[in-house]
Amino acid sequence: MLFNSMTFAVFLTAVFILYYIVPVKFRWIFLLAASYAFYMNLHVAYGLLLLFSTLLTYFLALGLERAADAGAKKRCLWCGVLPLVGILLFFKLGAPAVAKINALIDVYRLSLQPVTVKILLPAGVSFYFFQSMGYLIDVYRGKIKAERHFGFYALFVSFFPQLLAGPIGRAGSLLPQLKKERRFDYESATYGLKLMAWGYFKKLVIADVFAATVNKVYDRAHSYVGLVFIIVTVMFAIEIYCDFSGYSDIAIGCAKLFGIELMTNFKSPYLAFSIREFWSRWHISLSTWFRDYVYIPLGGNRVPKWRHCLNLLLTFLVSGFWHGSSLTYLLWGAIHGLLQIVEVLLHPKNRRASGDKRRWWQLPLTFALLCFTWIFFRANSMEDALWILSRLFWDIGRPVNYLKTAVICLDLPYLSMFGMLLAAAVLFVYDLLSLKQDVIALVSRQRFFVRWPIYVLLLVVIALFSHKGIATEFIYFQF
Repeated sequence: MLFNSMTFAVFLTAVFILYYIVPVKFRWIFLLAASYAFYMNLHVAYGLLLLFSTLLTYFLALGLERAADAGAKKRCLWCGVLPLVGILLFFKLGAPAVAKINALIDVYRLSLQPVTVKILLPAGVSFYFFQSMGYLIDVYRGKIKAERHFGFYALFVSFFPQLLAGPIGRAGSLLPQLKKERRFDYESATYGLKLMAWGYFKKLVIADVFAATVNKVYDRAHSYVGLVFIIVTVMFAIEIYCDFSGYSDIAIGCAKLFGIELMTNFKSPYLAFSIREFWSRWHISLSTWFRDYVYIPLGGNRVPKWRHCLNLLLTFLVSGFWHGSSLTYLLWGAIHGLLQIVEVLLHPKNRRASGDKRRWWQLPLTFALLCFTWIFFRANSMEDALWILSRLFWDIGRPVNYLKTAVICLDLPYLSMFGMLLAAAVLFVYDLLSLKQDVIALVSRQRFFVRWPIYVLLLVVIALFSHKGIATEFIYFQF
């Protein structure tokens, strides 16, 4: 069930109304049932995998607390982590392996039947596996107590707004909220609806519109040269940001309807002055997960500088592999690790960056570096990525032709280009304002004749770009 589908609109409306009708003491049961119904709507078998990870980590966390010694605790921890990591590796490596086997059979014309087994990554599995593993590791470290109530723990793992693509919840913050008896809060609910509307604007009006042009060029990369690659790469940078942060906004807003606060997942990431700052603003729930459960256990920065640099590189290689096993994703992660290493070498620990030390040129330079890395992330193959990089400045010696060729290749009506620029400008202004204040709260404080025209305009634009109810999958569902 996609957030941007009519099915979800009906589902959420029904769940929201019934949630506040159901007696308070039974609401967790209703929300748990709704979460499983939401997930199993995609595929019935998905519910079994979700239940397996929940049961495994629930009982092992209890075992951790009852373990007599450190060795027993470690065994409980690894009995939980290894199966989940193994399942993730199976899904992430299995599909490419089957595809390669089929390709070899076809190329060499072997007298064998093609492998017909389909290995599809279940939606959201990476996210709720990470959430379950994080809980187990936190219990092992003594940061939290193991949850005794299986129902509340199952709801923590399966809570439907964050189930498919995060934000990845932490037990210390989310579990107490799920256990608390809640009454309807008008302010929280209306704020949630406004945040959801902004998320839909980013997804439908920006991400999906930009995606059409990005896909056209990247999916036939060898048919293009020159400036068009720079333009569509910037468009992809905006697309993936709006697609994923739009999902996060919808998820966070949806949770607010039930009085639940999920962690902020994006904080104007393209207004960062360094790669390190970018990662403190981008997909915060995942980047902090890698920090706490990969980077810090490796030693973090409390080690000699060479080891610190190696820890950064390894962490980002793991992040790249998490996105996919292809060489393009691994290289994307490696480049981000290397860029962070450069920043570490240029800025020693005792020279903490502050606002007055920043220079204006750091902002466009950081964005340019990010766009460079996005080429590897979006390219369908390493061959395509190298083709794009080798032809970014093709014919730049003739500026008029360089620009003219890009306009012809984009093949966009001037009205469409104007609309894209306007939408990107609205996004930029929102992100810029949000650095210092809550934009939604700011608009909500305005007078009736100011705020309501904004609300109506936003809803009308979303409706115009909803493509008659045809839902486009969110990018991060594939991870």
